[in-house]
Amino acid sequence: MKLLSLLLAVITLNVYASTPRFDNSKLFVKLKDGKAFPNSTYIKSVKHLFGDNYLVDTTNATKLAEEFAQDLSILKTEKNYYAGKRILPKTEPLQKSVELDIFNAFNDPKVGRVWSFRDAGGNGVSVDKSYLSPLGTEKENMIVAVVDTGVDYNHEDLKNVMWKNTAEIAGNDVDDDNNGYVDDIYGINTLVKDIQGNATGDPQASHAHGTHVAGTIAAEQNNNTGIAGIASTAQIMAIRTVPDASDETDADVVESFLYAAKHGAKLINCSFGKSHNEGGMIVNETIDHIGETYGTLVFAAAGNDYGRDIDTNRQYPASFESDYLVVVASTTKSGGLSWFSNVGAKSVDLAAPGSSIYSTTPRNNYGNMSGTSMATPTTVGVAAEVWSHFPELGALQLKKVLMESVTPVKDFQGKMVTGGRVDLYNALQYTLNNYRNL
Repeated sequence: MKLLSLLLAVITLNVYASTPRFDNSKLFVKLKDGKAFPNSTYIKSVKHLFGDNYLVDTTNATKLAEEFAQDLSILKTEKNYYAGKRILPKTEPLQKSVELDIFNAFNDPKVGRVWSFRDAGGNGVSVDKSYLSPLGTEKENMIVAVVDTGVDYNHEDLKNVMWKNTAEIAGNDVDDDNNGYVDDIYGINTLVKDIQGNATGDPQASHAHGTHVAGTIAAEQNNNTGIAGIASTAQIMAIRTVPDASDETDADVVESFLYAAKHGAKLINCSFGKSHNEGGMIVNETIDHIGETYGTLVFAAAGNDYGRDIDTNRQYPASFESDYLVVVASTTKSGGLSWFSNVGAKSVDLAAPGSSIYSTTPRNNYGNMSGTSMATPTTVGVAAEVWSHFPELGALQLKKVLMESVTPVKDFQGKMVTGGRVDLYNALQYTLNNYRNL
């Protein structure tokens, strides 16, 4: 009976995915160069995004798209599609018999459970080794946006590493900095709108997923509490855009990316995705825009579809071809690819530990989760730590560092661009030795 129920659930999800829904109240519009925005009885309001791209609040997106198809000032329109519902990674039962690692760089009592801190020879990303062999350079703070299910910004291991919008006064229900958002102290929540239809300013976690991601990147180090994150100077900007059952919209993703980049995030973690795109390129154009304009690098999970090749059976945003996108597969404690991890010789850039990763969960808890969702923040943590040492690097230079300093794994050849696992120690040494030639 349980097997039958599981099969029915899979069939239902597949049918759901084959008929993607869209929000008929929103329409993306791209104008031809120099053209003014046309009028229509279907338009309620128009929001400029960037360049010639706009988001229209409309009474009927389908009718408006049909009308604009005949307008010579319009280059193209795109509907605002939902990603489709899927089950996000959940906290796994802890195995009490597991032998814990000893990491000498940190005094955090539970850090021994974070096996990814092992050296490359132990199939980790050489975090402990890197901190025990410091470069001696002064590090800068790095703002990292976690676009996810929200972050528990009150967590004992995260509250001191949260980004804060110092131009905003908490709790006064006023948009103090005139950025379009009220009380956006820690970030924004695109899932809850105010009466004007704007995203609200409380990105508190609604699911453990986003909090877990944040802890892997930047849980406070050496505070004698919980675990440690990979990056020592990262500040977590929380953006709640992914519902508890996934199903995020393109409009919310675009808004999240633009908010993050405009408010100083140099790295954006995207542990989400969808299996359809309907030819839309607005998310890809947004990644290009924030990379070129703000120097922001976006990291996306390759997806957890049992080894699916996303070169041919595409996954978004992972299958987009932006230079400012880094796509991450997942590895296990034994060093191989995680059984669930997608691959792609062209679309997937590198791999990182993502199976049974121990990190923060809401209400001062901790737990293991598995997925390319976990491998992505492992890579982002490495990227943030490297960039903090070498802040003069551009986004594409940092991407080059990460990809050229991987620990090669023979079995990964032909399954991703680099054929290797990200490595913090290698990346730091590579940058130090090649800085002037990057």
